Amino acid sequence: YAILSHRWTRKEVNYVEITELEKMGREDRNEIRSRDGYQKILKSCEQARKDRYEWLWVDTCCIDKRSSAELSETINSMYRWYENSTVCYAYLHDVDGSSFPTECDTRRYLDRSNGWPEWFSRGWTLQEMIAPSDVKFFNKDWVRIGDKKTHAHTLAVITGVPEHILTDGLSSDRPCIAQIMSWAANRTTTRVEDRAYSLLGLLDVNMPMLYGEGKKAFHRLQLEIIRISNDQSIFAWG
Repeated sequence: YAILSHRWTRKEVNYVEITELEKMGREDRNEIRSRDGYQKILKSCEQARKDRYEWLWVDTCCIDKRSSAELSETINSMYRWYENSTVCYAYLHDVDGSSFPTECDTRRYLDRSNGWPEWFSRGWTLQEMIAPSDVKFFNKDWVRIGDKKTHAHTLAVITGVPEHILTDGLSSDRPCIAQIMSWAANRTTTRVEDRAYSLLGLLDVNMPMLYGEGKKAFHRLQLEIIRISNDQSIFAWG
């Protein structure tokens, strides 16, 4: 199966909307179909079909967030789902050129993403870059602009993740907890709890989701790491 990695926007299409789409009135249906998020689903499906994959997983519309149990299971399983995918499509919505970005450009990209496409500065996309063996990058028009292994050196410069991790995965030479956390240190998430939750798979930790707990999520993550691991580097992070 193929899987999508992307920067969420305000105009995504969720599970309820996609499953109820055909039952909606024309006006509501047309509004959803006009969203950038719907077009993103459509284009990723077209790419998967072109690449002859039977299945595609897209987080925006494949998780029923009405169920806290399903959401918790998904977040705790997400690293494995990306790792087990045959290919991951990384959609860079703010790249309009036909080549992979290789130089920092603060005029083109937002200051908060350090002069690079936003995908490289988000919390969840760290595991989505590392876990799959094959990541193919696409620009905003769904033109393929490269893959993870070809651009491993540039990705290492942008993200701080060593080349051998990008090409061979975490299992090849697993780094210490402090190093993994350092890769995420300058990344941002919309919800503060996701700073911790987005690290679960990378750190091989499972714990329940408690949205609303704020910064306590990171403290819970540290306690869980201390409980299951002898890696003392965790104490480098307060």
